[in-house]
Amino acid sequence: MAINTSGFGAYDIRGVYPESINQELAYRVGRVFPEIFGAKKIAVGHDIRLSGPTLFDALSRGLTESGADVFDIGQCGTEMIYFATGFHDFDGGIMITASHNPKEYNGMKFVGKGVRPVAPKSGLLAVKAAVEDEARDWSFRKATGTVRRIDIQPDYIKCILSYVDVKNLKPFKIVINTGNGAAGPVINELEKFLPFDIVKVHNNTNGYFPNGVPNPLLQNARAETSAAVVQSGAACGIAFDGDFDRCFLFDERGNFIEGYYMVGLLAEAFLKKNRGAKIICDPRAIWNTIDIAKKFGGKALVCRSGHVYIKELMRAENAVYGGEMSSHHYFRDFYFCDSGMIPWLLVLELLSKSKSPLSALVNTMIMYYPISGEINTRVSSVEKVKEIMARVEKIYGRAGTVDHIDGLSIEFRDWRFNLRGSQTEPYIRLNVESRGDKRLMEARRDELLAVIRA
Repeated sequence: MAINTSGFGAYDIRGVYPESINQELAYRVGRVFPEIFGAKKIAVGHDIRLSGPTLFDALSRGLTESGADVFDIGQCGTEMIYFATGFHDFDGGIMITASHNPKEYNGMKFVGKGVRPVAPKSGLLAVKAAVEDEARDWSFRKATGTVRRIDIQPDYIKCILSYVDVKNLKPFKIVINTGNGAAGPVINELEKFLPFDIVKVHNNTNGYFPNGVPNPLLQNARAETSAAVVQSGAACGIAFDGDFDRCFLFDERGNFIEGYYMVGLLAEAFLKKNRGAKIICDPRAIWNTIDIAKKFGGKALVCRSGHVYIKELMRAENAVYGGEMSSHHYFRDFYFCDSGMIPWLLVLELLSKSKSPLSALVNTMIMYYPISGEINTRVSSVEKVKEIMARVEKIYGRAGTVDHIDGLSIEFRDWRFNLRGSQTEPYIRLNVESRGDKRLMEARRDELLAVIRA
């Protein structure tokens, strides 16, 4: 098969199978990964996509022909690769997944020793260059490594449950929609240890995604979870993306909870247990998180969006928790990695200790810190993004406090905004928030959009 490296992105490899993601690419990645990272023991797994086992075989052949031992954890979610790599002190891990992309996609995510993320500067560009090297001898070589199947689930489940006091959880009825993704088997196992009455939606794994792509960030992917919460009288709803590195919550009324307010809830959960600790948030919306940190004796630090940057700052600051509006949540004791299983358990623990329903906990934050949500505007080029941001800064920068941690953020006394270009798509993204004034937020949002789209 022809080599196509167009799927190499800022943080992973992702593309349509078999045009840009295929066996030859996976094989070559396997051949070069051990030498670039000095890896001898590597955890490998795949999500429920139909091409996963085929890509696993090709990747494992490349890895073993380079002398590495493959530890096959089978069908899993991305965080299970993180766990396996850290728990067993492997030299690296590779997850075969395309996360929330449509069913015809697949890809690979990488971590090195110590579960450190692999980014362009820390090895991803080197992998791309090596894979493209046609001068290299890609002919068959005798396998010197081994492939060994390991069962990490018991230890992984124990780790996830350690984040909450199970015996003090209330027996809530909850809805969980796994979207036919990889989360289903994990939910089935966790259910054995939890007091919850779980109403399961699309819990069987199915790589055809017969009920649509599991990506609850899309408005049309939320309706079934919302309806199931209302119809069953559940205390909340939880929905996952395909590789369950993100979870999304719905209150008891079926309302979707924005990731920003989830960060606030989880910051509270951790700071109640770790007074004085540091937490990390991304710059898209920050005031609610900063004020919650102050209220519970902690400190919130603002970091550039993206898992590589969040994890790097968490390690440097020994932060107990980090959260992004995109619903990626990171945990110090989970190897500074993101998990989709830990957040919903922590929220239900908070709910178990509260006399109020989830909507009341969230609505207070919404009232004090209304946000626009992320609004995307399609642009023609990277240069156009720069042009727009320069124009916006010229108009608003003189009267506000400007920073460039990630794109452009400008703060005023009672409102602020962040404007940034997408790392992976031709979009410029706007987020606006205010202090307790929804009308002001909406007016500034519309005003900014008019400038951006002029």
